[in-house]
Amino acid sequence: MKQILNRLINHENISTKEAKQVLVNISKGDYNQSQIAAFLTVYMMRSITLEELQGFRDALLELCIPIDLSDYNAIDLCGTGGDGKNTFNISTLSSFVTAGAGVNVAKHGNYGVSSASGSSNVMEALGIKFSNQEDFLKQSIEKAGICVLHAPLFHPAMKNVAPIRKELGVKTFFNMLGPMVNPSFPKNQLVGVFNLELQRLYGYLYQETDTNYSIVHALDGYDEISLTGNTKIISNQTETMLSPSDLNLEQIEQSDIFGGDTVKTSAKIFLNVISGNGTEAQNNVVCANAGLAIATTKQIDHKTGFELAKESLLSGKAKASLDALIALSK
Repeated sequence: MKQILNRLINHENISTKEAKQVLVNISKGDYNQSQIAAFLTVYMMRSITLEELQGFRDALLELCIPIDLSDYNAIDLCGTGGDGKNTFNISTLSSFVTAGAGVNVAKHGNYGVSSASGSSNVMEALGIKFSNQEDFLKQSIEKAGICVLHAPLFHPAMKNVAPIRKELGVKTFFNMLGPMVNPSFPKNQLVGVFNLELQRLYGYLYQETDTNYSIVHALDGYDEISLTGNTKIISNQTETMLSPSDLNLEQIEQSDIFGGDTVKTSAKIFLNVISGNGTEAQNNVVCANAGLAIATTKQIDHKTGFELAKESLLSGKAKASLDALIALSK
């Protein structure tokens, strides 16, 4: 580790193979906490390369507990987090709206590290059970259209890193990896990233897979379609710029999608929106993201996907999906 740290501090890059080996060694407990903390810190001060990101991803996918959900043609809606915006749980809400529209979802998530409330925090507060049992997860998709893959249950290799990430409390390269290491290897993905450079790297890595993907970054810094301005979208065939007017929507203010400072507040906003009592801005931002997920999976245009998402939210189908998952968790 000492040699790798010296090279990274000198702004040298490490190879895909070396990056992969470091994470394998972390999982085996080969390094102490100070070394791991130093390793994470270096990456907050220098950019990650394509080779390094690929090595970290490959290690986590190799070390994870895989789950076979290939029969369900599911999509994962997952952001990197780390955008520092403290929005309400847009991608988690969008996941239930997507499920309510009849598109199966395998939602990969975790507790918040750099935000007040991550997707797992809010789902736990709502009474959703986390499990890595295949039968339960398949039953969840069949009855609720969605299952929740809580990252720590599928990535035991990372138990040495979790407490350090929590203590650091800032985004690390694990934020960059989250969406890429879904243990069910879904064939469809809507991924949000926190900057354009990472979006470009993701684009290169996803081109090498057989995934149906849309990678989004709002130009004012959000890791999702925020409707507070334009959003760049990279998908299998195209790179496009989405403006709110493309979905016949008005641009909204950043304050319209703020999420509050506690898990309790986040859960309250979540229930409010999914019950059909959200503000117009909240509903639109959720449906813009769910609409792209639906469009990505069904291979239709975003505008049609947006209308299907709106129907799911406002008819109560999204809420029914949430209720079904909570019932299964009891």
